[in-house]
Amino acid sequence: MTRRSKLWPVAAALFALVNLAGAGYAAAAGEPIHAAVHVGLLVLGLSAYLAWRLAQRVRRQELPAAQQADEGLEYLQHSVDAIALEVERIGEAQRFSDKLRVERGETPPLNKPPPEA
Repeated sequence: MTRRSKLWPVAAALFALVNLAGAGYAAAAGEPIHAAVHVGLLVLGLSAYLAWRLAQRVRRQELPAAQQADEGLEYLQHSVDAIALEVERIGEAQRFSDKLRVERGETPPLNKPPPEA
């Protein structure tokens, strides 16, 4: 847990205490609307804090799935690289064998049309 994420619970607790004390003070002073605003802020702050904590738990649970996806993508990338290497080797072998055939005069290369008589 980082330092910044450790400060959020402290800030949320202070926010809740200030609004709880404000609601009590406003109710004791006979100001019901003022007390209701503090109670509303208290409920809003606590619900936001709980939503934030729930989102953190969901992110922690999704992390292993994301790691598995990254591992799968890495495996796929290695496979594609290996296939590309093999295709390049096959192409090089074909070019070499075509070059030998042309040098021996056996057959014309495949990429040039045969000479017309």
